Amino acid sequence: MNPGDRVRVERGGTTNEGVVLPSSTTDHIVLKLDGGYNIGIDREAASVDVLETDVHDIDDDGEPDDGAVSEIEFGDDRPTISLISTGGTIASTVDYRTGAVTAQFTAEDVLRAVPELAGRANYRGRVVANILSENMEPSIWQELATAVYEEIEAGADGVVVMHGTDTMQYSAAALSFMLDTPVPIVFTGSQRSADRPSSDNVMNAVSAVEAAKSDCAEVLLCMHASASDDRCALHRGTRVRKNHTSRRDAFETVGNKPLATIEYETARDDGADGDAADDAIAFNREYAARGETDLALSDDLNPAVELVKFTPGMDPAAWDYLDDAEGVIIEGTGLGHIHTELIPRVEELVDNGTVVAMTSQCLEGRVCDRVYDTGRDLLDAGIVEAGDTLPGTAKVKLMWALANVGNPTEAMGRSLAGELTEESQPWQ
Repeated sequence: MNPGDRVRVERGGTTNEGVVLPSSTTDHIVLKLDGGYNIGIDREAASVDVLETDVHDIDDDGEPDDGAVSEIEFGDDRPTISLISTGGTIASTVDYRTGAVTAQFTAEDVLRAVPELAGRANYRGRVVANILSENMEPSIWQELATAVYEEIEAGADGVVVMHGTDTMQYSAAALSFMLDTPVPIVFTGSQRSADRPSSDNVMNAVSAVEAAKSDCAEVLLCMHASASDDRCALHRGTRVRKNHTSRRDAFETVGNKPLATIEYETARDDGADGDAADDAIAFNREYAARGETDLALSDDLNPAVELVKFTPGMDPAAWDYLDDAEGVIIEGTGLGHIHTELIPRVEELVDNGTVVAMTSQCLEGRVCDRVYDTGRDLLDAGIVEAGDTLPGTAKVKLMWALANVGNPTEAMGRSLAGELTEESQPWQ
């Protein structure tokens, strides 16, 4: 039995047929099933029948070679796009020891895994981290912002950041505050790994590269706009939220349409010759244009910020750990409320120098603590209203404001990177 052979494997009363792939361990047989999925089978007590030999040639990444792999060639007339990898499902494979998805591919591996990227741009690959996104840290945001800055300074016409989806909205928000950019910076990821037939990695990667070639010089997040493979959405990095655990269209611009959409068929076909598929991208409102802003990096962060959620019946002692925090974001109810017994705790924090800002648990609308007595008491206690800023974005913003702004309390009440609207109007 060799990679490329078609085999039937019986073990524990279960029979599977497929093409043998290379395995990272001698303890497992890895099969590519007819439906497209890869599975790992423990060799112990497994019975293997070779049905056909050399059914497929197997390329370097362990996939059947059907001739679709393209070489990445340099072209003088193509824009330069930097691919920066932090890990995540878009750059992942299956660990056949555990059956779990693990992040272990580099940016160059993505180019090999997504041959549809060939010809669209000249690429530079760079790995900042190789982690699952739940392990993201503010220190890695700083490394990432520095890497993006260096790539743009070195002449990149756009940057695509490959990132796990669970915390991608936080990282996109962080770079929105840390960088002034003259070119697009586009975060993208994948809800489903490349070994699954329903994977969204190819469409998201292609659309992200086209967005990075566009005229929109903002920090963006590019993911599926619907459950179908028809278009991707471009969201502002400070206004986006992951609203579903597993759907491919998990991300939404809360309270409004996304900044833009990309028709995938047009982007795929028109962008393949290296020209930007401008006709594939439809913007819903104004954006910062390419070249209007000078490149600048302000990467200082103060990580001593906590995000706390108020719930009815919570023990006030649950907030005792906030004593050492330099900033606190509260997810209040409705217009921005907490139990009246917690208001003295807020006043104590403010008196000790902690910046305390209020956001809402509601998905839409803005905080207004001038309507009810509780809100007015919170204002008297020194809390600052964060408007319609999303709670996660508010936490990242306060980390940045504490390290870079003379009056972070005042800064939390105004827009720094498009994160809040300063009047009661639809989100932009």
